[in-house]
Parts: sequence; C-alpha cells; structure tokens
Amino acid sequence: MTQDEMKQAVAQAAIAYVVEGEIVGVGTGSTANFFIDALATIKHRIKGAVASSEATATRLRGHGITVFDLNDIVSMPVYVDGADEITAEGAMIKGGGAALTREKIVASVAERFICIADGSKLVTRLGAFPLPVEVIPMGHAVVARKIAALGGTPRLRMKDGAPLITDNGCMIIDVPGLQIADPASLEQQINDIVGVVSVGLFARKGADVCLLGMAEGVRTLEF
Repeated sequence: MTQDEMKQAVAQAAIAYVVEGEIVGVGTGSTANFFIDALATIKHRIKGAVASSEATATRLRGHGITVFDLNDIVSMPVYVDGADEITAEGAMIKGGGAALTREKIVASVAERFICIADGSKLVTRLGAFPLPVEVIPMGHAVVARKIAALGGTPRLRMKDGAPLITDNGCMIIDVPGLQIADPASLEQQINDIVGVVSVGLFARKGADVCLLGMAEGVRTLEF
C-alpha cells in the first residue's frame, strides 16, 4: 500500500467510531482530509461537524456537511484527527498543518480522540518531527530564546518568504532537536512560557485510540 492508500484505509476505518445523529470533531491535514471525504458518504447519518481550522471547515461545507461553532457545543462523542508522531502510549506531536491550538481545543471537548495515521508516524520517542509551538507575534523571539534553553533549535515557520500566520493570527515556531523523554512534563513546561499560545504536544490528553495504516491493513491501538 502507498502512504495515501494507508491514509485512506484509516480514514475509512474511523467512520466506525462516528456516533449516528451526533456531531463529530474533525482535525486538519492530509489524513483528516481523507476522513472528511469518507464522512461525506454518511453525512445524512450525522448532525454535523466542528472544524479545527478554516481549511477543514471549507472542505466540510464543500461536501454539504453542516459546520457548527464550537462555542455552541457542550460535548461531542469523538474527535478524529491525524498526528505527525505518536507513541505506543498515545502521546502525540501535532501541528504540521499549523492548526495545533484549535485542534487541542476541539479535542478537549470530545469524549474520545481517534487518531488516524499511516504506520510511519508510530515512534518509540517523540522529537524527530520538529515540535510546533504557536506564539503571540510580538513575543516570538522571547519564546524562541526560552525554548532554545530547553535544548531545541527553534526556527520561525515561513510561507512564501514571510512568517506563516495561523487562523488565530499567531506565528509558529518549529523546534527540531528535542529528545522528548517525558512528553506531558515538557508540554506543561512550554505552555508555561509567557507568549506561548499552545504547544503541539498532545500528551496530557493524548489519543484514546490510534488507527494505524500498515502494509498488511489497519492496526488498532487503544490507550
């Protein structure tokens, strides 16, 4: 199976976790896009969705799926999203699509987080993928210096020659070079830095289930 075929397989498998008649939280990125396409085939069986980014909302609406404002939602059964890395304990690095803060907020409202990813995303230790950190623009240099003191090599994420601006009007610092032995502790440590909006570590509240696309089919991990 190709990587895209693995993503399609886990996206389709995630449909089994969607609760009929309810709202589903939907993440951002290439694997989440495959899930949105699969979700469109059962849109008549759900109330609608909450999107973790403007791009996801646009794709959902394009399929005729009603998009709800999270502020109007008290709870939802599931949130489905991809990961840039995930461990066997369910801790993740997310944020390659620059939607980490909204992803974390939507995930916090869901009863279960269903991670969908191709098998290459399963790692024994987080950190090979640069850790994204969303920051307030006026403080990005201050935050970068404090993160550098933790052992990483922070760099401002750029797009078309200028700093990338998130849906929240913020910037992203990517941090390669970290060896993350204690993801939950580092998540708290970086979140405590003044100027940080959110860090792309999902460890204090990680995935509940991970559907991994493997050459031999979909592997299910429960945490």
